[in-house]
Amino acid sequence: MTEAQPTAGPPTDGAPPMIRLEGVSKTYRSRGQPAHIAVSEVDMVVEKGALVSLVGPSGCGKTTVLKILADLHDADEGVVEIGVPGEAFAPGRDVGMVFQQALLLKWRRVLDNVLLPAEILGLPMREARDRARHLINMVGLEGAEAKYPYELSGGMQQRVAIARSLVHDPKLVLMDEPFGALDALTREKMNLELLRIWEESRKTIVFVTHSIQEAVFLGSHCAVLTAGPARMADYFAIDLPYPRKLAVKQDPAFGAYTARIYRLLGME
Repeated sequence: MTEAQPTAGPPTDGAPPMIRLEGVSKTYRSRGQPAHIAVSEVDMVVEKGALVSLVGPSGCGKTTVLKILADLHDADEGVVEIGVPGEAFAPGRDVGMVFQQALLLKWRRVLDNVLLPAEILGLPMREARDRARHLINMVGLEGAEAKYPYELSGGMQQRVAIARSLVHDPKLVLMDEPFGALDALTREKMNLELLRIWEESRKTIVFVTHSIQEAVFLGSHCAVLTAGPARMADYFAIDLPYPRKLAVKQDPAFGAYTARIYRLLGME
């Protein structure tokens, strides 16, 4: 196989929008408690096929943004448009989710865990089973189809979770700190794996993280949320070549992007 040649900058320029958020705000209200502004002033346009890193401190509204994108919460204000214009988009069918914990069913083998969304959605199981096996191979778990979750490492379990999020062929994948519970070495390996999977599948991904370096390393674009009160501080393209290797972290441009985010978060 010929190694892919580096491409300059985000590979999604000119693609149609998958997500458009304009002036989006969300406030939580509980009886007897002061109103809590979860997120405000969110503006971003995410092109089809982009991998957007959503970075910020704890409590800044990152997960709230994901819930709005997944149609689990309504925004109080602003415009929320999900799906390529002119194409059908159903959140229950066209969104895949990956969480910080793999959340695998311990009594189901790897193949059956991956197939779970297809079963819930009532998809044709013969085709779903073929796709599940392909995805298991794609995430590097060929031969592990019959293993139970307890037989897998944390990184391997997250690979299963990624395969599960793709089995119903969603148009949008939302990832809420999926590598946050992993050790540093495994986390770096999973970053490389995620980029490989994204470059092969070309799904639109929104990836939530606390790690500034992870946000820059993974993202074709980066959205920065600040705390107190939560708001979107910036949204910009990351003009670093693909495919990315760990050595890119030594590039001065990589350092400039991380410094930009540190400034936005008041961490200079």
